Amino acid sequence: MGELKLQMNMDEYLPLRDVVFNTLRQGILTGELEPGERLMEIHLADRLGVSRTPIREAIRMLELEGLVTMIPRKGAEVSRISRQDIRDVLEVRLALDSLATKLACKRITDDQKEELKRAAEEFVEATVSGDATVIAQADVKFHDVILAASHNKRLIQMVNNLAERIYRYRLEYIKDRANHARLIEEHAKIMNCVIKGDEGSACIAAEIHIVNQENNMLSQIEE
Repeated sequence: MGELKLQMNMDEYLPLRDVVFNTLRQGILTGELEPGERLMEIHLADRLGVSRTPIREAIRMLELEGLVTMIPRKGAEVSRISRQDIRDVLEVRLALDSLATKLACKRITDDQKEELKRAAEEFVEATVSGDATVIAQADVKFHDVILAASHNKRLIQMVNNLAERIYRYRLEYIKDRANHARLIEEHAKIMNCVIKGDEGSACIAAEIHIVNQENNMLSQIEE
């Protein structure tokens, strides 16, 4: 395990194990803790300045979420993700994102239309900055506006849960400069269709957006 940059945000209202859990979970989702990387309790405890007990408890919680796998005689490691995992997640995302976009066409408010325009502009500005974290945050914000415009809390929860599962691979896709022009164009197409209330074209645009993500992510993973 390399030198970690994990930083714990202490919360006086949360048990220490939950603070450690949130820290390790974020490290896994962002790719700082890589698939297949061993999670050694002693090393993590030393890096995070805690005892091994909350580390052990947090690892068990991560295992229940499917983010950590226990390997016999080796211990815990960050769960690997397969090409089939990517396909399965994005197959469901394609259907849910299409639904969210369709609902947004019907339910988006005038304020949300303006928010969507600002989010699209901020994404363009973020790509110019070259900061991967800023670009990823701007992309999430754009899609969050459309999700919110669906006004369906259960749908929002399901999409966000699926998005987290493949966040580290989506991050690589988003920060690659070669993809920025296409992403900006796809965002503009989705936005314009939603604002006009063109459900058919909006759904097609949302589906194309997902398919392009899938093709790129699959190229990152070996068979």
